[in-house]
Amino acid sequence: MSIRELASVDGAVAPTAESVVPLPDDGLYRGDGAFEVIRLYGGEPFALGDHLDRLDRSAAAIELSYERPALELEIRGLLAAFGEHDAQIRIIVTRGGRRIVATEPLPPHGATLALATVTYSTSVILNGVKSLSYAANMQASRIARNKGADEAVLVRTDGIVLEAPTSAVFWAPAGAGRLRTPSLEVGVLESITRSRILEEMDVEEGALDVSDLCGADEAFLASTTREVQPVASVDGRELPLTPGPLTEQAREAFAGLRDAELG
Repeated sequence: MSIRELASVDGAVAPTAESVVPLPDDGLYRGDGAFEVIRLYGGEPFALGDHLDRLDRSAAAIELSYERPALELEIRGLLAAFGEHDAQIRIIVTRGGRRIVATEPLPPHGATLALATVTYSTSVILNGVKSLSYAANMQASRIARNKGADEAVLVRTDGIVLEAPTSAVFWAPAGAGRLRTPSLEVGVLESITRSRILEEMDVEEGALDVSDLCGADEAFLASTTREVQPVASVDGRELPLTPGPLTEQAREAFAGLRDAELG
């Protein structure tokens, strides 16, 4: 079922296609701003406070001020107009001072996906910042699709695994019986879905070489819209377990936390 897409620009709610943002704004001109994407379950946002806290951290890291109380009121107003649908909302704060909240349909995700490794250099001053400067991430996804995969997994020039362009990555090496995921210190975003899985499962974090991922028994991506999505192959090598038992355990653990938090 298609949903009605609405947007709030500084509190003014209108159909997304009719909403306008005054220019000039370096949020558009230079990608200078911060954003969050939050999943809606029956119109109810999951982990809203955590997402807004991360937005605060991203904005502070790039010296961008915005009015959180006003934004929270605008989110509530938009959700009241939107209704009880499964969807996502995108929240944007820009250098030009705009507060934008928009409802969007959930992106389609298959039962499994194929990954391709893409070499990527992190920007140290933007580590941990969910900024509007996502062009490199999107190009990495296109590179992976050109290789015949569904999505990229970013790998540093020294061979250390980072993350997918919009997701955290977890895997279990052959015979390990335990999940692994890159630590925040290697330059990955502090994913909210990732943090929920770490709360519930025994996961090793660290600076992990790409060979460890490529030789894994099972793997999955974790994100707001994917939740837990099993990986079928990495760089053309099929993983023996898709989905594997730890992937299923992570899926069930996250679903339990999600349902409890949503009440």
